[in-house]
Amino acid sequence: MKQALIEKLTSKSATIGIVGLGYVGLPLMLRYVEVGYRVVGFDIDEAKVRMLNAGESYIKHIHAENILSARTNFEATSDFSRAAEVDALILCVPTPLNKTREPDLSFVISTTEALLPHLKKGQIISLESTTYPGTTEEELLPRIRARGYDVGQDMFLVFSPEREDPGNPNFTTRTIPKVCGGTTPACLEVGLALYGSVIDRVVPVSSTRAAELTKLLENIHRAVNIGLVNEMKIVADKMGIDIHEVIRAAATKPFGFVPYYPGPGLGGHCIPIDPFYLTWKAREFGVHTRFIELAGEVNSAMPDYVMGKLVNALNARQKSVNGSHILVLGIAYKKNVDDMRESPSVMLMEKLRDLGATISYCDPHIPVFPKMREHVFDLKSTPLNAESLSRADAVLLATDHDGFDYEVIRAHAKLIIDTRGRFAQPAAHIIKA
Repeated sequence: MKQALIEKLTSKSATIGIVGLGYVGLPLMLRYVEVGYRVVGFDIDEAKVRMLNAGESYIKHIHAENILSARTNFEATSDFSRAAEVDALILCVPTPLNKTREPDLSFVISTTEALLPHLKKGQIISLESTTYPGTTEEELLPRIRARGYDVGQDMFLVFSPEREDPGNPNFTTRTIPKVCGGTTPACLEVGLALYGSVIDRVVPVSSTRAAELTKLLENIHRAVNIGLVNEMKIVADKMGIDIHEVIRAAATKPFGFVPYYPGPGLGGHCIPIDPFYLTWKAREFGVHTRFIELAGEVNSAMPDYVMGKLVNALNARQKSVNGSHILVLGIAYKKNVDDMRESPSVMLMEKLRDLGATISYCDPHIPVFPKMREHVFDLKSTPLNAESLSRADAVLLATDHDGFDYEVIRAHAKLIIDTRGRFAQPAAHIIKA
């Protein structure tokens, strides 16, 4: 059964099922279709299903023409019974934190439970959602076995973490190497066949647990280094030194230094969340991950640091936050994307609102503030021009989209709070934060 599935995968006669058609699942679907596979996409959001089947995109950096061209070999559905039609199921569902900052596997578990009645022998299931080491073996494997499948013989299970970087034109689904770990050696063989035809390089590891920890290490590495440079930003500011100038100079060293950049806080679906998956699991083994947690504390404090700089700058101009008009530039979590997950810009907006400020925002990628579970603003993006800039008591540069005209901002804003180091030349009305 293993060999038959490998042959279907390598000959591209297999049908691929992708569960979760968001920032990870949608590019993956396009890549499988591009090389000649038939793909069935599963999502519980009926609006997304309708849009995709109509050839429309709901992610800004994925163009509608790409969806349109894929329709000959792709269909979206919310009917999970159609899992019986596919040879591979790739799970790309969210793994957020709950209110107590502990791992929330509800999406992974509910998705698995919805698929189980429709599985058939000779399929491979790959989990791509970022999670703690042991999830695949502790949550998915027992559920599959309970349905009577012999994993490694008539059903195959792997973990292969997503590595998408939305909006980065230098790396694509095809060119980013893919780590893959199998529940058994046979599972790994099938996993390598699943990804080998669509990814330039697949990196095998010894187990699903190793693959799960690999993804966490990648993101914790970033979180810790961002925490370091955020702390250095505070030190440099006290000394009257521009940390961005220092980083640019240090980055000229051709070895032993990798530049990381400070900001108003961590955002996105990975860096603010993934460290907590490891710290939570580490406690099961009696390990206290002090280094990781300290970096988390530093990064979590950045919105308050920015607020302090803004409050002091307004106070120096004999203004209070209460009653001031603050224009926030950029509400996506990073530049040139429309993704707002865990965006520090939104946290800053809420803090400003709580202090009585009048808030407006400009983001060319997000024309209307979307509906969010925990954040509610009835706002639309305001045009960025001399009038809107001069009307604001302070302009808070939270996300430095390349589409902003920084010379216009410099010329017309009364006060600029620059959290991204975009304004290299000092000026009396520019405050680095």
